[in-house]
Amino acid sequence: MKTAIATVRIGINKTILKIKTLLYKISKGKLCKGLFLMTVNTPELTTDVKILSENGEEVNIAKTDSQGNIKNEGFRILTTTDLHLKDTPELRRKTVQMLVSQAERVKPDLIILTGDIILSKYQPLDCEQFAQVMEKLGIYWTVVFGNHEGADEKGMFKYLMLETVRRHPHCLVRFGKKELFGYGNHRINIFNGKDSLLQTLYLFDSGRDLRDEYRKEYGVPESAKGYDFLKTNQIDWYKASVEDIKKKYGDVRSMMYMHIPLVEYGEAIELNEKGEYEFTDKCRYIYGAAYESVGSSEFNSGMFDAILECGSTQAIFSGHDHINDFCVEYKGIYLVYSQYDGYETYTMGSNFSWDEKDWPQGVTVTDIKPDGSLEISRRFNSELL
Repeated sequence: MKTAIATVRIGINKTILKIKTLLYKISKGKLCKGLFLMTVNTPELTTDVKILSENGEEVNIAKTDSQGNIKNEGFRILTTTDLHLKDTPELRRKTVQMLVSQAERVKPDLIILTGDIILSKYQPLDCEQFAQVMEKLGIYWTVVFGNHEGADEKGMFKYLMLETVRRHPHCLVRFGKKELFGYGNHRINIFNGKDSLLQTLYLFDSGRDLRDEYRKEYGVPESAKGYDFLKTNQIDWYKASVEDIKKKYGDVRSMMYMHIPLVEYGEAIELNEKGEYEFTDKCRYIYGAAYESVGSSEFNSGMFDAILECGSTQAIFSGHDHINDFCVEYKGIYLVYSQYDGYETYTMGSNFSWDEKDWPQGVTVTDIKPDGSLEISRRFNSELL
């Protein structure tokens, strides 16, 4: 039933976009100013990435040569988060323009968006035009939900948004197993040989808020409030996936993506006597800064312990805390804030009156070397101003 309803709604949204496009052209941009599909200058990039196979929870990809042979070389991922596309036409356009301009600059093999992307009044409609922009870009991409996208974790609205983007050929997001919490828990395997995996990417729906019904089911104490956490069935899925891949391909390194950061991010920073955040000696500092507290759940469901137990995951990428953009190493695992890209949300300008040339908006670039090791860096939008 949901698929049938979504098909009708998606068809209606595509028709609305065609009408809005026509009105935009006829009025020479005076009407439908929020149509970033028309106002963003989107380059058409090329990719040598190919989908090898797929199912409802997994997509297998590889870089290939002109004969279709899998290439054994590095792989580049562009990650960004918290676009917060709302209803201010110029800021919407600026946010999306910066993203596609960074993609042209970085030339990634894959783009990953870690949540809070479309927050406008007409989310499903803007999901469609955003997906069309990404499709024109021509790079494979995927997304996980943030805490602002859809109030009901298994409801129609959230289903419609994911189904909208999923139908586009370059979008790799999958709904994931029905029994898992939320939508969009999926896995991407990057091959560098016929039977050889360079890296596995695990992507999770990290939910919204900590709800009362979780207390009995997951043992959440009454005192815990605030943001959501990864559920037991998501952790079990991850552990089973790592074990299954190990049986097929041996020890394979992996990375993890979600919106709400894990509790362990809080080990990286603390408030000093001046009321400023500074880095602790519990972690090895790599780069970046912290200007707000870590917005993790107050309940630790044990995902990080599972990561240590499995011995596969090298790095965790999250979003959510816009003006934190640090990367640290904690117990051998990189804890990374994806660089946020949004201009319709709080910024270093609104919070600290910084000049825009110093704002941290941008993208995170992860280069996976042929030996599976990582190099993580940042590209700032200010460099494109």
